[in-house]
Amino acid sequence: MSSASNAAATARLDRILADAKRDKEMGYRDKALKMYPHVCGRCAREFAGKRLSELTVHHRDHNHDNNPQDGS
Repeated sequence: MSSASNAAATARLDRILADAKRDKEMGYRDKALKMYPHVCGRCAREFAGKRLSELTVHHRDHNHDNNPQDGS
């Protein structure tokens, strides 16, 4: 196997893993946004409509792999 094809395979695998992680996080984000009000915890600003994409969902224990199925 040449180094060019090995690099291409590695890049493809990296892209697949990044897509899977993003999909997993989006599922958690959607669940959390349904459960909690759309208000920033730091400045108390409310988000609605197109601006909702600016609101970031943070993990309470800062562990991105610790996402309960119910989104709590």
